[in-house]
Amino acid sequence: MQIHRNSSSLLLSQTRYAYRQSLNRWPSLMDIQVGPRIYSCSKCSNHVSLHDDIISKCFQGRSGRAFLFSHAMNVTMGTKENRQLITGMHTVADIHCSDCHELLGWKYIQAYAVTQKYKEGKFILEKAKIVKENW
Repeated sequence: MQIHRNSSSLLLSQTRYAYRQSLNRWPSLMDIQVGPRIYSCSKCSNHVSLHDDIISKCFQGRSGRAFLFSHAMNVTMGTKENRQLITGMHTVADIHCSDCHELLGWKYIQAYAVTQKYKEGKFILEKAKIVKENW
């Protein structure tokens, strides 16, 4: 999975517009002036996710607090592996920034516990590895 930076601005605009349409309202003046709130790689500033894609901020990563996102962009996925996490056994793949190759977190491929199935296909981005932009 890889989306290149030159298409990310268009993708972000389309995503934000689609989101606002789903709320049945037009973008606010702040949305037009500032643009979508974005999370970027802390090492190289490559855009990796939208604030609107956060599902939860109550996760634990390797280096501390982490966020669960529904989508990520400009990342490359490593090899799938089974990993014992706090909530049980999962199949995950590490995700890296597509520009600088910094390890940002992981993608949940499969959860073995029924109560953890909601994580499948979602992304963990470690708070220490990302920064806010357009806030």
